[in-house]
Amino acid sequence: MNKRKIEIMDTTLRDGEQTSGVSFSCSEKLTIAKLLIEELHVDRIEIASARVSEGEFQAVKNITKWAKEHRHLNKIEILTFVDGGQSLDWMKNTGAVVQNLLTKGSLNHLTHQLKKTPQQHFIEINNIIKLAQKEGITTNVYLEDWSNGMRESQDYVFEYLDFIATQPVARILLPDTLGILTPSETYRFFSKITAKYPQLHFDFHAHNDYDLSVANVMEAIKAGAKGLHITVNGMGERAGNAPLASVVAVINDFFKDEIEISVKETALYSVSKLIEAFSGFGIPVNKPIVGENVFTQTAGIHADGDNKNNLYFNDLMPERFGRKRQYALGKTSGKANIEKNLQELGLKLNQEDLKKVTQRIIELGDKKESVTKEDLPYIISDVLNSNLYQEKIIIESYVLTHSKGLKPSTTVLIKIDGELFEEHAQGDGQFDAFMNALKKLYKNKKMTLPKLVDYAVRIPPGSTSDALCETIITWQTKDRKFITRGLDSDQTVSAIKATQRMLNI
Repeated sequence: MNKRKIEIMDTTLRDGEQTSGVSFSCSEKLTIAKLLIEELHVDRIEIASARVSEGEFQAVKNITKWAKEHRHLNKIEILTFVDGGQSLDWMKNTGAVVQNLLTKGSLNHLTHQLKKTPQQHFIEINNIIKLAQKEGITTNVYLEDWSNGMRESQDYVFEYLDFIATQPVARILLPDTLGILTPSETYRFFSKITAKYPQLHFDFHAHNDYDLSVANVMEAIKAGAKGLHITVNGMGERAGNAPLASVVAVINDFFKDEIEISVKETALYSVSKLIEAFSGFGIPVNKPIVGENVFTQTAGIHADGDNKNNLYFNDLMPERFGRKRQYALGKTSGKANIEKNLQELGLKLNQEDLKKVTQRIIELGDKKESVTKEDLPYIISDVLNSNLYQEKIIIESYVLTHSKGLKPSTTVLIKIDGELFEEHAQGDGQFDAFMNALKKLYKNKKMTLPKLVDYAVRIPPGSTSDALCETIITWQTKDRKFITRGLDSDQTVSAIKATQRMLNI
């Protein structure tokens, strides 16, 4: 069975740039155009609206110059207007050769915005198309507000299509301009048109106001669409356009036996991240395909299932999109998630130690701290070092105070061989006050403390989390130096943990 080829037209640089607060520079536009065509392999790109600004003019010139040198000029498209040929003059000076002419696809828009009759509009469109032909410019035609036109003025839409079918246009572009369509309407309206005009090329341009853009794209494909308009990360005004990554995945998984597209899946994520950086338009962490969390398993039962024949995998394998599956570490992760992360680090623990590490991560998760794979060696070290000595001295409780204009103070409660002792002291900082209280307590007990000779704090190298802070303290006795470490989300608490370790050693 021969597959039907569907063109993917990316309009990130035109419709996507209409995202509130987004404006690409000339160099960014050229970089994105190159990536879309040469890395992602989209079929066409719409890069600008005619007559917008001098900056837009220069950006289009740069892109068309590059495209001409690399034989991509026919893939570069410009939005133009029924303006007596002014858009065509602007286009001609940029070197672009394909126009997407914006016309009215609903009687409501035609009557109230242009205040013209259908025949007046058709004559003006005909004149623009003739001018374009004369200049060697290919014409595609947008029917703006087509979806409302099909709902409220179908007679006008078909009168328009009867006219445009007689014109030398390459493609007819049908936009759901206000994102109003339901999937069933999309299929019904599109089918009606493709059945009546089977010889014509129709594109579908979806908006996402009801979060139905991808579902509507699926129905347009079923109804015979030959082209789809999308944007990277679903950029666009209001709720945006149909997102490229989701549309590509849907086609490759649900239409793989009948539809063929040229887009390269493995480049989706890297291009998505670059455009996120250029635009400042953040990708939600749960956005399908490209969101940071979408290939992260959090529940321990899922990681366990993945260890037992990939029970929680679906067809959206991260490797398809140049990504890797991750296993989150937190209060719901369980031993299986931790084992998965340990495997990546090349570490292995016995079941008893694994249980202790799991409990430590759960404790951090209860504090709403996020733990990363890079934190694991430090947690393991902290947990396993705790088993090297018997804890005869336990810091049971403490109050740390810090107020403007007053010296920091600490009240500490310590259990020594089962007996509780309490002491209070001030200091230059909270930990200094804690140490002063400890010194007073030890002096009363006629016990001596090692001298603190070095104090260092760090977060685990490579960690992107705020979960852990490691405090490393060097102590000096009469005959030797030794080091203890404390690990906690709070710097002072991690220092107190390192101190408790010292007391027991």
